[in-house]
Amino acid sequence: MVIQEQQGTAGDAGLARKTTVQPVVSNRLDGLFGGLSARMRVVAAQSPVTLAMALVIVATAVFSPETFSNSLFVAALVFHLAIAAFCVTMPWGRVPATAFAVIPLMDCIAIGLTRQAGGPTFSVLSVMLVFPVIWLSAQVRPYMPALAIGGTILSIVAPAALQGAPPAGGSMIRTLILPLVMSVIAVTAHVVATTIRRQRITLVENEHEMARTLGESVRRQNLLDAVLKAVGVGVWVVDRRGNTVLTNRAMRADPVLAAVTQPVGGSGPGGGPGLLVSADRSTPVTDSRLPAARAAAGEAFTDELYWAGPAGRQRAYSVSSQSFPPAGGQEGGAVITFVDVTSLISALAAKDNFVATVSHELRTPLTSILGYLELVLDEPGHEEIQEELLVVRRNAEHLLSLVNDLIAVASERVDLSLEETDLARLLAVEINAALPAAASNGLQLALDAGQPLPGRMDPKRISQVIQSLLSNAIKYSPDGGLVTVRAYRNGQGLVCTITDTGLGMTEEEQEQAFTKFFRSARSRETAIPGAGLGLIVSKTIVEGHGGSISLDSEPGVGTSVTFILPPS
Repeated sequence: MVIQEQQGTAGDAGLARKTTVQPVVSNRLDGLFGGLSARMRVVAAQSPVTLAMALVIVATAVFSPETFSNSLFVAALVFHLAIAAFCVTMPWGRVPATAFAVIPLMDCIAIGLTRQAGGPTFSVLSVMLVFPVIWLSAQVRPYMPALAIGGTILSIVAPAALQGAPPAGGSMIRTLILPLVMSVIAVTAHVVATTIRRQRITLVENEHEMARTLGESVRRQNLLDAVLKAVGVGVWVVDRRGNTVLTNRAMRADPVLAAVTQPVGGSGPGGGPGLLVSADRSTPVTDSRLPAARAAAGEAFTDELYWAGPAGRQRAYSVSSQSFPPAGGQEGGAVITFVDVTSLISALAAKDNFVATVSHELRTPLTSILGYLELVLDEPGHEEIQEELLVVRRNAEHLLSLVNDLIAVASERVDLSLEETDLARLLAVEINAALPAAASNGLQLALDAGQPLPGRMDPKRISQVIQSLLSNAIKYSPDGGLVTVRAYRNGQGLVCTITDTGLGMTEEEQEQAFTKFFRSARSRETAIPGAGLGLIVSKTIVEGHGGSISLDSEPGVGTSVTFILPPS
């Protein structure tokens, strides 16, 4: 297989730019006879007999010149010459493909006539029958060996008939043994030729299949080369020892990432001590937690945040790794990707700062508004507008609650005042408060909680979590049903589960449920009110207590949210 390829630049894994795959094994096999015309193929096949007879003539002239006085011997030599001339002059391309068989048959007669005319001295010429026998037997048609055997018999019978004598002069060796020996040779030659022909066909098929496979492999390499160059993501391929196998242009063009791929002492690549730091932007990543070391150990990870570069000019990278198994005699390894998310991190930080700033600016006037509303409501003489003032106060309190949620989300922490509190009592209070809203949606609320369930918690904040989860369960169950609140104590602490039979969420929506400002597509379509902060604020509060919160949902079946508070 000959492959001509123009290599790419170093570092691109030597991917081929231009490759031409040409199968040549079959061409070389066919080059012996495949390029010859029909006449030349016949002449080439006849040449062993012609050359052998030329040597016989020379040997006769040297060692037995008196044999030329035998007119039958001379006639036999002329017959050989006529056969050779016939091979050259006959337009073999215009006759049937099997017409050539007449030549080896005439060779058999000519050899037998020469041997018969030369007498016992020339009996060795029987060996020359091997040439026409093999010529015929090596053909693909199954009847050719029979023709070869028939030619052997003709070499004995025809000369005897011309002289009017018994075949082979009564010699059993020439009458029986010679045809038997040539039969074995004919069958053997046919079997060998057929086997070789089949092996050749298999070889050619395998060669073409290999050429197609190689062509497809080269095409994929070219495609991979183009993709690796086009993407702006740094791609780093390492082996099982963490050594670099391949890096793309984006990886090499970034000085920070280029340093990451360089060997560090004898411990493999990693960029040097302190080059990579954790998400807190200060803790150096240990050698065992470097991306290459983790990938070499077979660990798969996704979107892990690393910071790299000198202080003051650090860049943020989202790093992922996926291993691949050994194949085709090559060892396995892993593909590590580096995505520069510095701009995204900065934008998120700017957004959080903006939200926190605006929220703090809003909370001050809202607090003042609520304070003055309380003064107005406490003074007599406003009975006529008291209902309107209550509406203003209710909306102002709702707006202040939303502002507080925004502040909690932006700061990712809440201030807690822990005290001994009964969780069962908090649940009962919040369920009683939610009964009117549940009744308006045709919902039933059920509480299953052991009495009491004491624990150390911030009652106001945990009440906020319960209220938020109950509100979601009611809002997202517009067609009625049942909301069940269950609380109990186990080895993990206080467990509370709120389950509804409402709209439910898809797997994709569940993955984003605790994301800031996330709202499901169904809630937007049905205009269910909300800012997408309830779950994230609840998560912040629960985790502030050292607990955890999780969600399990199925579209059309309902949602179950569970939070766990650690034991006191």
